[in-house]
Amino acid sequence: MVKEGYFSFLGYKTYYRIVGAEYEDSVPLVLLHGGPGSTHNYFEVLDPLADEGRRLIMYDQIGCGNSYVSGHPELWTAETWAQELSELRRVLNLDRIHLLGQSWGGMLAIYYLIEKKAKGVQSVILSSTLPSSKLWEREQYRLISFLPDDEKEAIYEAERSGDFTSEECKKAVEHYMKLHASDVNESSPECMRREKKFGDEAYLYGWGPNEFSPTGSLKDFDYTDRLGEIRIPSLVISGTNDLCTPLIAKTIFDGIPDSRWELFDGCRHMVYGEETERYCSLLSEWMKEHD
Repeated sequence: MVKEGYFSFLGYKTYYRIVGAEYEDSVPLVLLHGGPGSTHNYFEVLDPLADEGRRLIMYDQIGCGNSYVSGHPELWTAETWAQELSELRRVLNLDRIHLLGQSWGGMLAIYYLIEKKAKGVQSVILSSTLPSSKLWEREQYRLISFLPDDEKEAIYEAERSGDFTSEECKKAVEHYMKLHASDVNESSPECMRREKKFGDEAYLYGWGPNEFSPTGSLKDFDYTDRLGEIRIPSLVISGTNDLCTPLIAKTIFDGIPDSRWELFDGCRHMVYGEETERYCSLLSEWMKEHD
């Protein structure tokens, strides 16, 4: 069973998608997608979790997909997106939830738990995410250093000039993303191939021009020294070839008391899309343990 709808937020409309029925003995899972500016689409690979009696709530954050807004650069802050999450929970009466944030969505989960002192969150799953924009930037440039000389020089030149539009730079970034993010092709699940309305403005003003240049409102995001304030069961997930390098994942794992870290061998940034069955099994086991 799939239910779709919208709720009002800041004078705009936020789209949500609910999979599965409501069950008394299981806590629903709320999913926070990446970007900023991506969409919920790729989370549809997790729909089988609903077959086990688990309601899934996913949504397109303001600025992208079915919640597209542009021409308002002042909106693209962690505070805006955290308020939207709070409103989603209020509108859908989500008093108790498990919370999963992937990539930027994990940053949002960290912000929400620490800054908003969120109540009713049974557990959090932090998937291929980061506690610090500066740590992320440093690790991306370490990964870039392993690219062929011509590709890394094209990126270094773009960084010096501030112009990332050259064909050489685009080619280098494409290779880097295939190595560490994903390589979606015709054999990928339909929801990952589906055309979507990406929130370019939300990404640019929220994060920056690319994965390794945080220049937007999140450029100073750093909760490394405050991760200990997260006092709920926490599962960290990452891949060995992920943009979220093992160092980044371990920083989160080390910072959150009594957390658990699952490292997927050979996986990139979209672990859920490369090892979907194992990912779903892990989530199912984790949530049952912490319902």
